[in-house]
Amino acid sequence: EINQMNDKAFASALEEYKGKSKIIIEEYFATDDIAAAANELKELGFPSFVHYFIKKLISMAMDRHDREKEMAAVLLSTLYADVIDPPQVYKGFSKLIESADDLAVDIPDTVDVLALFIARAIVDDILPPAFLTKHSSFLPKESKGMEVIRRTEKGYLSAPLHAEVVERRWGASKSKTVEAVKAKIGDLLIEYVASKDKAEACRCIKDLKVPFFHHEIVKRAFIMAMERRSAEGPILDLLKQAFDECVINSSQISKGVGRLIDTVDDLSLDIPNARELLQSLISKAASEGWLCTSSLGPFPPQTGRKLEDHRAQAFKKKAISIIREYFLSGDTFEVISILESEEDLNYTGLRALFVKKLITLAMERKNREKEMASVLLSSLCFPADEVVNGFVQLIEVVEDIALDVPVAVEHLALFIARAVVDEVLAPQQVEEIANQMTPNQEAVGSRVLHMTRSLLAARLSGERILRCWGGGTTKGTGWTIEDVKEKIINLLEEYESGGDLAEACRCIREIGMPFFHHEVVKKALVMAMEKKKKQQERLWRLLDECYGIGIITSNQMTKGFSRVAECMEDLKLDVPDVAEQYGSYVKRAKSAGWLDDSFCEGKTGNVQENGF
Repeated sequence: EINQMNDKAFASALEEYKGKSKIIIEEYFATDDIAAAANELKELGFPSFVHYFIKKLISMAMDRHDREKEMAAVLLSTLYADVIDPPQVYKGFSKLIESADDLAVDIPDTVDVLALFIARAIVDDILPPAFLTKHSSFLPKESKGMEVIRRTEKGYLSAPLHAEVVERRWGASKSKTVEAVKAKIGDLLIEYVASKDKAEACRCIKDLKVPFFHHEIVKRAFIMAMERRSAEGPILDLLKQAFDECVINSSQISKGVGRLIDTVDDLSLDIPNARELLQSLISKAASEGWLCTSSLGPFPPQTGRKLEDHRAQAFKKKAISIIREYFLSGDTFEVISILESEEDLNYTGLRALFVKKLITLAMERKNREKEMASVLLSSLCFPADEVVNGFVQLIEVVEDIALDVPVAVEHLALFIARAVVDEVLAPQQVEEIANQMTPNQEAVGSRVLHMTRSLLAARLSGERILRCWGGGTTKGTGWTIEDVKEKIINLLEEYESGGDLAEACRCIREIGMPFFHHEVVKKALVMAMEKKKKQQERLWRLLDECYGIGIITSNQMTKGFSRVAECMEDLKLDVPDVAEQYGSYVKRAKSAGWLDDSFCEGKTGNVQENGF
């Protein structure tokens, strides 16, 4: 319709569209009626103009209260891929970035508010993270738009528990339908994979009564099949039946798969070989007749990941140098200190790369280095999912390693078993490694994990696995990390049983490792949760004193609290009310100034600041 207009008609249509868009937005802010706003936007037509609607919606919300800001974010998330095409969302935010200087004239806090809208769009999965990188490459360095990019990256997306912080920044919305439906979809798929009851799953999909949002079911189902290889068959069967019974239509299936294609490079950060896995699923769905490949767009070129590949290559060189130096010196704490100062480590996937390199280099050396690698791995406090990804990557290359190290498969099984014994991984995470393997990895992966399970199931397995590389008998193997942990426990127990506050602070200071004080925070909090009220207050007083005199910094406090959040499920076994206690501690810590107000007490699957 636009192609048939002359310039005058086009300008007139655009002005009319902008005027009607403003009316729709005003009515939406007044009524909070998402369905009405969606219908009016559809009736307005001109789908290629929708980026103007997005720009207007956000710019109007920026100058209003938190209620309207939250409503704007929810509306975009709800209409995405159904009423609003993804490229229009991208274009709308691009227009906002480019006009940030003009917006700042009327809205003084433009940089902060627009940065939060962009962070929210990325968290809500309607804007790819690559948006920031691409725009930072051409925006003027001194522009407000560049400030927005920097604020989004450093102020919101790099913070601990950033997703929950961003989602709650403007308070709860009355229209939290998107989050509620997403939660129900997640529960539905988990229950289905466990029961394999396709009829019940289809009934539950119908009961959701959100046919315009079925693309989210398709998207989440594909991701589950990619993350858990054993779930692939049941997931494909469910989607085929849902298509055959007209529960999910072909348009929604295409939209769901299309969204995955658009974000496949981001998925690759968390799911090894995501591109190949997605292509395999698409091929199987097409062969079964419920997905039309002609309705899908092309996969993005892999050249779009040059920046990330360059970052990974640069970090790989650093990692090799760090690990080789460690094998010579045996200084565990030096490695911790270096990694803590390494900014690139916050990028998803680089910790997994470090794990892979550490084990690979150790397997090429003697038992001394293998023991040192196991000790270092238990000292690093990496998030468990990153360690899992590291072992998945090792399974992928273990046959190549075996060309030089014939016993590589057996040694990899020992490394995984040792990680479980050292509590780097929980036993169930061995199964998570199995779920993430690709079909090409299943043969060798099954051998590795079968050996791992056999090692862990053996009598006195803990002691045997701890001594598998010869224990700590070799000088310089780095066992000092265990000594430090033991010192921390001993000083806390001594103080809790009536010791002197000043003496306890002196002992913490004398440990001489301020970058490891998050361990003091974690151990003190866990110990407090297991004690009575009076003893809890003594431990709290110790942390308060350490913070007050500068022994424990706010950064170390945040890391300590985050590490407790990560192990909440395990703590529940011994302390049933651990969630309530933890919540009250977080509130007290915020009141005392230990934690920033943006710190969220909820648990996250990928706490990036747990020690690093």
